[in-house]
Amino acid sequence: MTADSKRILSIDILRGLVMVIMALDHTRDFFHNGGITTDPMNPENTHIFLFFTRWITHFCAPTFVFLSGVSAYLSAKNKSPKEASSFLIKRGLWLIVVEVLVITLGLTFNPFYNFIILQVIWAIGWSMILLGICSRISHRLVLIVGLLLFFGLNLFNYIAAPDIHTLGGGLFAAFFTTSAMFVPVGSNHTLVILYAVLPWTSAMFLGFSIGQWYNAQFDAQRRKRLLFYTGLGLFALFLFLRYFNLYGNPAPRIIYSNALQTIFSFFNVSKYPPSLQYYGMTLGPALMLLSGIENAKNWFARIMTVYGSVPFFYYVLHFYVIHFLVVIVFFASGYVAKDIVTPQIPFLFRPLDFGFGLPIVYFIWLNIVAFLYRPCVWFKKYKANHKQWWLRYL
Repeated sequence: MTADSKRILSIDILRGLVMVIMALDHTRDFFHNGGITTDPMNPENTHIFLFFTRWITHFCAPTFVFLSGVSAYLSAKNKSPKEASSFLIKRGLWLIVVEVLVITLGLTFNPFYNFIILQVIWAIGWSMILLGICSRISHRLVLIVGLLLFFGLNLFNYIAAPDIHTLGGGLFAAFFTTSAMFVPVGSNHTLVILYAVLPWTSAMFLGFSIGQWYNAQFDAQRRKRLLFYTGLGLFALFLFLRYFNLYGNPAPRIIYSNALQTIFSFFNVSKYPPSLQYYGMTLGPALMLLSGIENAKNWFARIMTVYGSVPFFYYVLHFYVIHFLVVIVFFASGYVAKDIVTPQIPFLFRPLDFGFGLPIVYFIWLNIVAFLYRPCVWFKKYKANHKQWWLRYL
C-alpha cells in the first residue's frame, strides 16, 4: 500500500492481469472460427494452443470474485457494520441490474433483449447481497459459510437434483448447480443462467475473510507467507484429488492412449459451476502470485495497475469495443443484413462460420487491450479527482 493511497497495489496488479487475460477469452468467443461450435477444453477435439487459450482464462473469474471479497472487506473497514451491509446489498442489486440491461446488450447487441445472459456480474451481485447480510451478523459467520460452501458444494454431485422445471428445482439449480439453464420468459425472451450463484459466493466470502490480512497492523511478511502457503495448499489439494479421482469435481479425469489428451483431461475441471478442484487449480496459484507481487514496481505492474484499479469500467467497456469491432469485421468480410441474426445464437453479427484462426485472435486481443488503456487511465484519474456518490458503485 502506498503512503498516499488506500489502494493495495498487489491487488490491483493481479486484478488487472486477470482482466487482461479475460479479454482474450471473450475475443476468442467472438473472433475464433470455432468459438461457438467447438469446446476448446474437450481433450478429444482440441489442440495445445486452443486448450491453453481457454485454460489460462479459467483463472480470471475465481480470482476476480475472490479479490472482490477482499476489496469488500477493505471498504467495510471505514464504515459502520450497518453502513457496510447496506452498501454491499445496494451495490449487489445494482450489479444485477447492470448485468441484465448493460452487459447483456454489450454481449448480444440485441436491443429487444430476446436473450438475457446472466454471468459473473450476476453471481457477484447476489454474492454481495449475501455478504451484506452475513457480515452484518458476524465476520466469523462469513468465514464459516464460505468454508462450508467452498468445500461442501460438490456433495451435490452425489445427490439427485430436483426437477429444474419446477420453481423450487429451478431456484436450486440457479443458486447451486447449474452449468447453463435456459428459462423461457414469455414467447420471445429467454433467461440464460450460466453462473450458479453460491459456488461463486464461497470465493467472495473467503476473500472477505482473508481481507483482514491486509489490515495496517498485520505483519507484511506474515501475510505473504500465509498467502503463499494457503495457495500452495490449495494447489496441492487439487493435484491430490485430481490424480486419485477423489472428491471435488463432477467428472473424473480420463486416461487416454495419447499422453497430451491425458494431460488435457487432468486440467479439464468444472467451471460451470466451479468445483473444489477448479478452485484449487486456479485460486491456489493466484494466491501464491498475490504473495509474490506485493512489492512489484516494474513497468508491467504499473500497466496492470491501471486496468485493475477500474475493473468494472474496463469490464463493461471491453464488451462494447469487442462487439463494435465484430460489426465492422462482419460487414468487411462480405456478410449482409440477412446474416445479422443466426437462429438459436444470442449474439447478433456472429454467424457460425464467422472468424479467424488463433494467431489473428491473439492479434485482435492485444490491440483491444491496448486500445482500452487510455480510457482506463482517464477514468482512474476521474475517480481520484471526483467524489460523486455514484462513483462508489463503478
